[in-house]
Formats: sequence, structure tokens, C-alpha cells
Amino acid sequence: MMHRHPILRAVSKLLIAPIMLFALYVQFHGDYGPGGGFQAGVILAVAFILYALMFGVETARRVAPMWMLRFLTAFGVLLYGGTGVVGILLGGAFLDYNVLAADPKAGQHIGILLVEGGVGITVASVMIVLFFTFAGRK
Repeated sequence: MMHRHPILRAVSKLLIAPIMLFALYVQFHGDYGPGGGFQAGVILAVAFILYALMFGVETARRVAPMWMLRFLTAFGVLLYGGTGVVGILLGGAFLDYNVLAADPKAGQHIGILLVEGGVGITVASVMIVLFFTFAGRK
């Protein structure tokens, strides 16, 4: 158990919040440069996995219960796909962001934020579910 490693636990407490903040930076910087939903989702999952490794899987499961992770997985996929469907309903093609706003440039910005958000949410939740699944095996 990690209760015998107080230095690792203290350093982890200091690092988890900046890791999550970096995930948000990568998420919202992804439409302007390298990064985006997939990378941000993995980085966010790493913060939860570090928490689980330092403070116990059962403690982490209380922070992110399985029902919430399943909901977030479905929500992320629906956000991604729903953005495409809204594009169709507004007269464009699937994932045609131009029709999401009166100004095509604004529509592009809104569309990529929604799609990358859906990808980030899905990737983070699936990575955490995979970790919890394998961590629970004996």
C-alpha cells in the first residue's frame, strides 16, 4: 500500500491538480495548435490513475463511480455525433461546422470545440474504466 510512502503521496497531491489543468490547456488549445480531445482525455485519465495508485482504487472509485464513467462515455459519444447530426439538420453535411453559426468561422470554432470536447470526455472516461477494470482483477 502507498500509506508507507508519504513523500510519494505528498508529491502526488501537488501534481494531480496541475496535471488536470494541463489537460484543460491541451483540450482548449487543440483547435489552434497541437493537442486536442484525445491527448487531453489521456492526460486527464492519468491524473485519476495517479490518484488511484497513490490513495487506493476503492477511494478513486468513490471519486469517479462506474455509473458516472458510463454516463460520461455515452455523453461524449453523443456530443460528438450530435454535433454532426445538428450540422445535417441545419442543411450541411455531417460534421459541417460552417452551418452551426451565422458566421462560418464562428461555426467552425463552435463545432471543433464540441467535437473535441466529446472526444476528450469519451477518451478520459474509457481510460479510467479500463484502469478500474484491470485494477479490480486478482
